[in-house]
Amino acid sequence: MNGTQNDFLRKLFQRAVEVADPMKSLAAFLPEKPSGRVVVIGAGKASARMAEAVEAEWGPCEGLVLTRYGYARPCEGIEIVEAAHPVPDAAGQEATQRLLDYLGSLDEDTFVLALISGGASALLTAPAGNITLAEKQQVNQSLLASGAPIGQMNVVRKHLSRVKGGQLAGAVSPARLLALLLSDVPGDDPAEIGSGPTVGDSTTAADARAIIEQWKIEVPTAVSEVLAAPTGVLRPDDPRLANVTNTIFAAPSQSLEAAGALAEAEGCEIRILGDALEGEAREVAAEHAALALRLQAERPADSKPLVLLSGGELTVTRRGNGVGGPNAEYALALAHALDGAPGIHAIACDTDGVDGAAEVAGAVIGPETPAKARNAGENLQEALGANNAHGFFEKIDDQVVTGPTLTNVNDFRAIWIG
Repeated sequence: MNGTQNDFLRKLFQRAVEVADPMKSLAAFLPEKPSGRVVVIGAGKASARMAEAVEAEWGPCEGLVLTRYGYARPCEGIEIVEAAHPVPDAAGQEATQRLLDYLGSLDEDTFVLALISGGASALLTAPAGNITLAEKQQVNQSLLASGAPIGQMNVVRKHLSRVKGGQLAGAVSPARLLALLLSDVPGDDPAEIGSGPTVGDSTTAADARAIIEQWKIEVPTAVSEVLAAPTGVLRPDDPRLANVTNTIFAAPSQSLEAAGALAEAEGCEIRILGDALEGEAREVAAEHAALALRLQAERPADSKPLVLLSGGELTVTRRGNGVGGPNAEYALALAHALDGAPGIHAIACDTDGVDGAAEVAGAVIGPETPAKARNAGENLQEALGANNAHGFFEKIDDQVVTGPTLTNVNDFRAIWIG
């Protein structure tokens, strides 16, 4: 890839991440520290950074927060526990039970601050009924591989849990609860962020069963038994939620707008395609490639470069045994559809630094991607068929590797059209 475009696209991504950093965005939404007992709880890939931001404003606090392995931050009072994501593990289950036990000591005079970001759904692990951790892991892996939209995955997750779908807030009652949410979901619905542990939900066990049937997901007997009856998910009008306030303090739209402002300052025209795009990664990529080619053909030769920005959460239906993720697969499918078209470059990354299960944020592509693949002995179409996007971009040295970004506003995509 042309170094100038490569650096520029990476700079746009870095700007999108910076704007969503809780250390820069959370303080404005914090009230003055209440008098009396204050407890800070939370879960998610950004939750430890959020806890760090809280203590920077309030000083040392009592509390317990769960985050992903490698995402811990130094806190003076709040205990940070690391566990697995996206597939839950025993550490997450043990920490979640500790959290539930801890909340049992609260009374109506306690003020609870909950810090919730994407990733909380896997980290808060408290299987309902007789479901074992191994069975919960099996269902979670099947959901991730099914191609189901994140909203539908979360419906199933809520009804198989003792903590999601408002149940964490129910455990806090009668204490007062303020939940600060960092959105990583299309549409910024608080009930969808981390499967809504502090937000009531009107879906039912029957809805979860229908999703499992729709996506042909095989589930253990214990899961079927839990979904055969009403679950513990709290409805939005449940009285245990009366003292709960949910506030989103950072969202994908803000990151796209900040990246767009930077692109304009660098002399580009921008067009935001939306911050809530969903769908199969390779299908969305094909649509975006067609749009980019059409816009390029329509633009006068002396036009400014045009940058197309989009966010949301794409999905991948697993067809092969490669290593991939929705952003890398989008980039791979985009390169395939563009087939070396001159003057078009792109980046697709997850703002949390982890695309799928790989410790890679995403990838960049350009007109020379097909030639680089041939020189590396890689077949672009075969890699796409095997869902091996990360393996492909590793071979041609076009991965974007950031390490933990300590935030999460989901997908970031930018297409540069010269």
